[in-house]
Amino acid sequence: MPLPLTIAAGFCALVSAAGNLQALAGATLLARFRRTERRADDALRLSDRTWPSVTVLKPLHGNEPLLEDALESVFTQDYPDFQIVFGVQDREDTALAVIERLRARHPRIPVSVVINPQEHGPNRKVGNLMNMYGEARHDIIVISDSDIHASPNYLRHVVTSLKEQGTGLVTTLYAGRPAAGTIVQQLGACQINHNFLPGVMMSRFLGRQDCLGATMALRRQTLEEIGGLEALVDHVADDAELGQLIRARGENITIAPTLTHTTVGEHSISDLLAHELRWGRTVKNVAPVGYGLSAIQLPLFWAVTAVLFRPNAWWTWFMLLLTWLVRAIGSRIMDRATECPLPAAIPLLVVRDWLSAAIMVGSARGSRVAWRGRTVHIARRKRNSASCAPSLQAGATHRSVRS
Repeated sequence: MPLPLTIAAGFCALVSAAGNLQALAGATLLARFRRTERRADDALRLSDRTWPSVTVLKPLHGNEPLLEDALESVFTQDYPDFQIVFGVQDREDTALAVIERLRARHPRIPVSVVINPQEHGPNRKVGNLMNMYGEARHDIIVISDSDIHASPNYLRHVVTSLKEQGTGLVTTLYAGRPAAGTIVQQLGACQINHNFLPGVMMSRFLGRQDCLGATMALRRQTLEEIGGLEALVDHVADDAELGQLIRARGENITIAPTLTHTTVGEHSISDLLAHELRWGRTVKNVAPVGYGLSAIQLPLFWAVTAVLFRPNAWWTWFMLLLTWLVRAIGSRIMDRATECPLPAAIPLLVVRDWLSAAIMVGSARGSRVAWRGRTVHIARRKRNSASCAPSLQAGATHRSVRS
């Protein structure tokens, strides 16, 4: 066997081994995070502090899978004084019927609904938030995605974290929850729970402070001092831009000790891959080096590649079997920690890693993403943020890209 193929196989095996270590370390860190969350819940039960009033902003775009369940988790918060502001840009939006049912079930919760078609820039989610902002009554603003399922203590944890010294922005971890438990949805949740989450835990352990857009909580004064929502409307990755603006002020981005869940509702493999390609291109343009290094999160891809380089070597097959075992163990740990079992995803871990590798290759070129009913171009801007400009070509309607 030519020496170059042996060297290539050895390199792939080393990357696979590093990926195994990263996956196990990330899974262990998340399990520890969940134990911290339980201790924080116990502390909240014993607390007699005074809680400030909070406004929760929920931009909506259609009746997504499990939308009612996700929104009701906000209505049922164990928090003394909070207001919910919903926003849509079309009077025929099917999410409005969901809101009315929830208002009827929870009449004591202050709710405002803003219907305003005005677009302030390419980012339609932020434009929607700008329309909603005038209805916010309180000084603590929590921007939460429509598909987020939160625990009853979610707001208490977020507000407690925002009070920490030096904190300018609070975000939360999120795990994938399959809407109907299909294999496609489990594969989508697998990418979030078994690849993305361990990587987030490791990067946080190593000192990175990223804003995860599922939750963005900050004080009204802070938001206005960085230029308001207007500072975000030209960016597809509004969460990354907001995080960089906060860090530029010398303030910290704190992760609240609560795990939320995001609905994975794609019905077909083509829908899932299209969504992940949009996500990949966005992240690649925001942080190209970090996105490239995230290939380490695909140890089964590298192990299979090592076998392809040296199919007759016993050690490449041994590495493949060992990697599959380690990935299965790490995935089981993540399933328990996230409370989202994905039984169909475990036998398909190698398929999941190869799909993710294909997404990374597809993300390397191209800057167009179909997003919120249009096609936008992503281009790198200062501070490595991602800006967007509308294309003349209309894209398929889709909710916001998460980065």
